[in-house]
Amino acid sequence: MIIKYSALLLLTLSLMACDDDAGDDGGDEHAASGAPTGGEEMESVYGADASASEPWDNAGGSGGAGNYGGVAGGYGEAGAGGAYDEPSAQDAGLPWPSEGMPDASVEPEPEPEPEPEPGADVGVDPEPTQEWIENDFTDTQEDHYATFSIDTDTASYSWARSSLERGYLPEPARVRTEEFINYFEYEQEQRTEGAPFKIYTEVAPSPFGEDLHMLRVSLKGRDVAPDAMRPSNLVFLIDVSGSMDNPNKLGLIKHTLLSLVEALDPDDTLAIVTYAGSDRIALEPTAVEDEEAIINAIDRLSAGGGTNGAAGIYTAYELAEAAYRQGGNNRVILCTDGDFNVGLTGAGLVDLVASWRDRGVTLSVLGVGYDLNDAFLEELTNNADGTYHFLDSLGEAQRVVSALASGILEVIAKEVKIQVDLNPEAVARYRLVGYENRDIADSDFRNDAVDAGEVSSGHQVTAFLELELHEMSLKAEEMPLATVRVRYKAPDAVTADPAVEIAQAHPLLSTLEALDDASESFRFGVAVVEFAEVLRHSMHVATPDLGRVYEIAEGAARGDEDRQELLRLVELAMALMP
Repeated sequence: MIIKYSALLLLTLSLMACDDDAGDDGGDEHAASGAPTGGEEMESVYGADASASEPWDNAGGSGGAGNYGGVAGGYGEAGAGGAYDEPSAQDAGLPWPSEGMPDASVEPEPEPEPEPEPGADVGVDPEPTQEWIENDFTDTQEDHYATFSIDTDTASYSWARSSLERGYLPEPARVRTEEFINYFEYEQEQRTEGAPFKIYTEVAPSPFGEDLHMLRVSLKGRDVAPDAMRPSNLVFLIDVSGSMDNPNKLGLIKHTLLSLVEALDPDDTLAIVTYAGSDRIALEPTAVEDEEAIINAIDRLSAGGGTNGAAGIYTAYELAEAAYRQGGNNRVILCTDGDFNVGLTGAGLVDLVASWRDRGVTLSVLGVGYDLNDAFLEELTNNADGTYHFLDSLGEAQRVVSALASGILEVIAKEVKIQVDLNPEAVARYRLVGYENRDIADSDFRNDAVDAGEVSSGHQVTAFLELELHEMSLKAEEMPLATVRVRYKAPDAVTADPAVEIAQAHPLLSTLEALDDASESFRFGVAVVEFAEVLRHSMHVATPDLGRVYEIAEGAARGDEDRQELLRLVELAMALMP
């Protein structure tokens, strides 16, 4: 019955989106191009006490993490590390959601566009400027480590798409390059045993920086079969304040919630807490198999009042704790337009979600509307081991639902940190592109008390580093370019459990001579990076060339719907650029 009900809901919401041209999401990936892929993976696992103090000790490796030399091929020998444990394996009479949903017989009016301030550039998203920083180049003689937490958020890309489709260039501070990169899927082989993910590296010349190369680092999470996934205990915390009274806000959230219910296992539990001037339990933790109770609760959702988000969060966490699934996925999912104006806010709220994270309950955010407190919501999820998504269309809602059901809720590794150790003999200087707010001190890479992100079933994390190589280094016969180390804990690990560390070296000889020799995924990823860098007004973009971005992306897009959508967005941006 829930499928028919959701179909009617989808048809109704489509009326509001008919002029939106938001594009289709979720295209299937095709087989890899067969291009050279670079370094081979080192299966060594380093112990928790391994030291990174002198990784370039050419006397040979004996248990250290990253020593080059001493063995065939010039790579150090790794010590033993911890083991990773595999995750154990009526439709008649339903009420129509009358509140917060569009009338099926009347095409709803679009949400009013914000009026630009007098003298403002009408081609720029009229949002308050947020403070932001950008990674600059670092001399490897001063520091040859790039250390950061993984990030699987996608909100920044969705927000930029929404801005471009509304006729604005996105505000530069809202453009987070890593979220553009990680919106897309890239061909990569999965690991079937051992560590929960496979490391992939590839290096080729940069098409946008003279005498520069790009290093791509990717992790591909192992797929967990649906029948082996852990049970989920989800609490939806839904903003029903007056600002949410719009089909593109509360209406879109209702559709998303119904679609997710369809995808969950009948034994999973779901609860709903609403908040406006005060908080209310709209649905106690209920098994998904009780569809009618869930649908009725969704139907009763309506908007009005102030926004006491903190009060609702307290209640949501208490419900999540009451229905806690030992060894399961326990998560609060906040649905809001981000207008926190009453109650606990700022650092206090961040501390609250971090404390619940440590108790085994994470928090994700589904943002809607154009007045989102973007920076705060991202900070909130970063500290809650959750993910942050922006819903700008029905297509994006369906994409997020699919991701939540198929993988995001099924964490396969947590506290995941990456450290790229660049060889000063091969690399003169480098910069990590994006990930500015996921930076980790080099000395904290093996500090397991420092929080980091999660990798979920089948999901991918990709980063790019821009490199300037020494002129003579490419002629070296046997010289490592870099070693990528990944440190993580099993999803059910407790604070006292040691992390596991794996590493993969990338030989300099694997550096490709031309961009055309690189894989489609590498070439498309480089185009995505440059697109984001242009939109964020990067200091490293001397002369924006979106035409070249389009050319490279088009050559690697194939029939993939997400990649074709990027081409459309590049065209929109070119039309808006001064």
